[in-house]
Amino acid sequence: MTQLSTTRLSEHFQNEGLSREVNHRSHIRYRTYAKVKFRGILEQESILKDISITGCRVECTSLADIHVGSTYTLEVIPESSSRIGHFDLEVTVVWISMAGYSGDVGFSITASPKGKLFQRYVDYLSWKGSHE
Repeated sequence: MTQLSTTRLSEHFQNEGLSREVNHRSHIRYRTYAKVKFRGILEQESILKDISITGCRVECTSLADIHVGSTYTLEVIPESSSRIGHFDLEVTVVWISMAGYSGDVGFSITASPKGKLFQRYVDYLSWKGSHE
């Protein structure tokens, strides 16, 4: 990644109110459009926009009582083309960016009870990204 693109991405994140800069990320994030449910809080599906082995970003299209520093369980429903089953992620909120009645939430992944499915999905997204 060039210095110019890193600077532009950092500016984008600052404009969006995101606290982490791209050049400080230790693991590659893979773009996805998997569905996500917040267990016990928000049963409506949200969209998992990107994921790595240490974190993810979810776009929420409805209001929920979510707070930075709180821990939640996400049920991830992978893209059907992956042929990978549902899996849960234990996550902690790192940042929240709200715009009206929707917003993005950044999470740090603390555990995955079905770790093999989670790892297979990240591997699938890596493979898919290299073939696009």
